[in-house]
Amino acid sequence: MNWIVRAITFGLVVLWPCFASAATLTSEEAAHHVGETATVCGSVASANYASHSKGQPTFLNLDKAYPDQTFTAVIWGSDRSKFGTPESALLGKQVCATGVIQLFRGRPEVILHEPSQLTQK
Repeated sequence: MNWIVRAITFGLVVLWPCFASAATLTSEEAAHHVGETATVCGSVASANYASHSKGQPTFLNLDKAYPDQTFTAVIWGSDRSKFGTPESALLGKQVCATGVIQLFRGRPEVILHEPSQLTQK
């Protein structure tokens, strides 16, 4: 029984902080953290709802407009109804996107599935 208490204590004290908080990064830093869960913050420099493209993605490009963006938050059409119209509501706003950073065509991005992954500063 004592080992169970120790295991639970270890999990709560040592491991929980590793999973509970994500690093906060600028859009320029994101490319150095591919594969990590992080929060990337910046200004929405350009945004586009590609309603006629496969998957109907919404792209929120931070700090620099497409095609020179340093980071993109992507909302697929299947999740779009949860977010409203972020391409117009968030343009020019400071936001933070949280998720696993991945590369698409050499640029870092995070896929957003839930509104809790996207906060406005």
